[in-house]
Amino acid sequence: MNGARIDKWMWAARIFKTRTIAAEACKKGRVSINGALAKAARVVNAGDVVQVRKPPVTYSFKVLQAIEKRVGAKLLPEVMENVTTPDQYELLEITRASGFVDRARGTGRPTKKERRELEEFVEPEFTDDFDFEFDFDSDTP
Repeated sequence: MNGARIDKWMWAARIFKTRTIAAEACKKGRVSINGALAKAARVVNAGDVVQVRKPPVTYSFKVLQAIEKRVGAKLLPEVMENVTTPDQYELLEITRASGFVDRARGTGRPTKKERRELEEFVEPEFTDDFDFEFDFDSDTP
């Protein structure tokens, strides 16, 4: 076997949960092979670099084996190599830290987790640690 369809390879390499989602990502222009946008039927070969945009991060993977059958997670290092740049992971961490800020308007009420994060951001715990007692009634200076 020389190559594999990109949608099948991304599913087999566990980049996407289902092949349908992988094909949809190709259709939306979120997948490129060696810098060129790829349709779902495009063939990927060993040595190609696949870039997948999962906003806000663009992941990059080097194809080591072109497979179409899903493999276990332990065998992934034989199938692909993650060559995503560290600045993309920094961007992901920044986004996770400020996740509630990027909430789209009109998406409904915040979840319980989002509400707790928002309350923690607005009223941090350490503000309650101060226990000052002021005696305003005494006449002594």
